[in-house]
Amino acid sequence: MPSNDADLAPLFHIVLHQPEIPNNTGNIGRTCMATGCSLHLIRPLGFSTGEKACRRAGLDYWPRLAPTEHEGFEEYLEAARPWVGGMWLFTTKCSRPVWDAKLGLGDQLVFGRETAGLPESILERYPDRLVTLPMVPGERSLNLATAVCAVVYEGIRQLAAAGVVAMDGDGRIVRAESAEGR
Repeated sequence: MPSNDADLAPLFHIVLHQPEIPNNTGNIGRTCMATGCSLHLIRPLGFSTGEKACRRAGLDYWPRLAPTEHEGFEEYLEAARPWVGGMWLFTTKCSRPVWDAKLGLGDQLVFGRETAGLPESILERYPDRLVTLPMVPGERSLNLATAVCAVVYEGIRQLAAAGVVAMDGDGRIVRAESAEGR
C-alpha cells in the first residue's frame, strides 16, 4: 500500500504452510509488498529466512515485508484469532473456483507446500472453505507463486468491485476513501 495507507491492516493475510522452495517464497513476498498483503510462514520451512540468506538471495525488501513465522498450523490459528476476516484454503482437491468465494478485506488465504499441497487433516477440518484455481484436464497444479499472485489479484478485483479499494491516478491500489479527491 502507499505510505499513506501503511498503518492500515493488510488487504489479505497470505499463509504458506511449510513452503519448500525459497524462490517461490521470495516471489510471493514481492507480491505481498506490491499489493499490501502480509505474509505468514508455517514451519518447517525448506530454507533459511535469516538475514544472511535473504541478503544473498537479493531480498532487499524482506525486512520491510517482516513476514511472521509460526511453529505449526495450530500456532498460526491461535495467532490469527483476533483478526477479522475469513479463511480460504487453496487446493487442487476440490471443484469450487476461487471466483465463487467471496474474498473479503483481511481474509486469510492459505496455500500448501509445493510438492504436496495442504495436508488432508487441514482440508478435512474446513470443507466449506476449500477453493481452487481451475485448470485444463491432465494438469497437476500451478506454480505456488503463480497461484498466490492470481488469487491475490482476484481478491483485489473483488474488493474493488465492492468499493473497498480503488486505483489512484498513478494506478496504485489504495483504500477507497484514500482515492477520493484524486
